Amino acid sequence: MKLILVALVLGLGLPALAAAEGKTIEQPPDHPYAALSDGPGAQLTRNSCGICHSTDYIVTQPRGDAKQWDAVVTKMLKVYGAPISEADAKAIIEYLATAYGPSR
Repeated sequence: MKLILVALVLGLGLPALAAAEGKTIEQPPDHPYAALSDGPGAQLTRNSCGICHSTDYIVTQPRGDAKQWDAVVTKMLKVYGAPISEADAKAIIEYLATAYGPSR
């Protein structure tokens, strides 16, 4: 548990944790087209979600409203154990629904 906390506190994320455990995780590279849309919550989303996957994964998801993005973020929290606070999760959902909603 200490190793997980150290990796997260240092901002190293899962790749560093896996390497510390003798495993390797290779994330796909971010491409210029995968930059997240600017807006309130973009940096929080980049930092929080980027712990586990590239922004490619976010921008290639089907666009959806807040309900759809809530389901995606909830899955990341409950199924994959994303280390995101409830307040940050709400801000991320709001950002995704605005930047990647059905009307854009």
